[in-house]
Amino acid sequence: MMNRRTFVASAVTGAAWASPSKMFRYSEVEARIARRDFSGITKDDLPTPSLCVDKAIFEKNLEAMFAHCKSAGIGLRAHCKIHKSPVIAKKQMAMGSLGICCATIAEAELMVKHGIKGVLYTCQPAGKNKIWRTVALAQREPTFMAVADDPLTVDLLEEACAAAGTKLTVLVDLYAGLTRAGHATGRPGVELAAKIDSQKNLKLGGIMGYSGGASHTRGWEARRLKSIKDVQPVVETALAVRKAGLPAPVITGGSTGTYNIDKEIGLTELQAGSFVFMDTLYAGVGGKGNDARYTDFDIALTVLTTVISRNHPNQATIDAGNKAMLRPTDQVKSHPGMIVENQGAEYGILRWTGGDELKLGQKVELYTSNLDMTTNCYDRYYVCEGGRLVDVWPVMDRAGAVQR
Repeated sequence: MMNRRTFVASAVTGAAWASPSKMFRYSEVEARIARRDFSGITKDDLPTPSLCVDKAIFEKNLEAMFAHCKSAGIGLRAHCKIHKSPVIAKKQMAMGSLGICCATIAEAELMVKHGIKGVLYTCQPAGKNKIWRTVALAQREPTFMAVADDPLTVDLLEEACAAAGTKLTVLVDLYAGLTRAGHATGRPGVELAAKIDSQKNLKLGGIMGYSGGASHTRGWEARRLKSIKDVQPVVETALAVRKAGLPAPVITGGSTGTYNIDKEIGLTELQAGSFVFMDTLYAGVGGKGNDARYTDFDIALTVLTTVISRNHPNQATIDAGNKAMLRPTDQVKSHPGMIVENQGAEYGILRWTGGDELKLGQKVELYTSNLDMTTNCYDRYYVCEGGRLVDVWPVMDRAGAVQR
């Protein structure tokens, strides 16, 4: 006959269960993080779902990108839309980044607040709120830059700068294959550049053209041809701007997918961002030496989850679902045969066909499909060496709840 003690013992037998006495209480983990004492904290002590960064892979990715840029003779103004972290931005600046690119005005404000020079706001400011916030950044940091793809924006920025008594460097944002933004190339592009240059309170900083379609084109040669098609008109327009006697020191664009392509087209700097972490979709586009998988940079970011139910064969329920941006294209670290499925806001399902088992309470790490969407859901990165916590980096300076 099974008594209560033997029942409890049998219930947890085989489960990934550590004795509570061998783990830090959650409140103690938070207190240690606040005073930056990470000694003894492991992934088993962390809340889930949460973001983990493999420190060694992350640093290797940084070194590989900056080594390439140095040898190729092209600048890097690393994009922060992936990581949204001043800590990471400062590491990139220390390694030689010309500045930091930002997709939102809030990102730009965050980077300037933390003393980052050469911030480029890569989305045209439109509307009263963004116009004035853009001008306020120019007042605060003279090296801050914005883009424009419309003469009306140029007029509004000039008017706002005049009222604020400040100057702003503006780049012409040209069409490079994405219809979401970008002024026409050729003569219209030269005319917009001339308009910016003629303003009393604006300074023409150069030309931008981002070929988002090229970045995820499968196969390196196909990606190269796509990038040439989209970016070459941008570079030709920039050369025409220079020929017209206008300043265009910067010709910026590019991505992680085209980082080893765009120098030959004529860009002076890259806006690559995903290389710091990488994701499953990028890994599948293929590299110059490997059409099957992009191996130039490795996946450094994972979503840490916990198995919260094991009542059906060949299936485990995890605590990461739609709110954690779980996608069927995510992959399970160290379990390549597992299939990922959404099961709702807070739930996900992992399935396998045999030869693999997950235990109740076990921590599982997922390679995410889309870095931008995933990192936007979280407040911090847990930086780890193996299973050991070594640092914590805030996302967008958020210091609220680490779970949502």
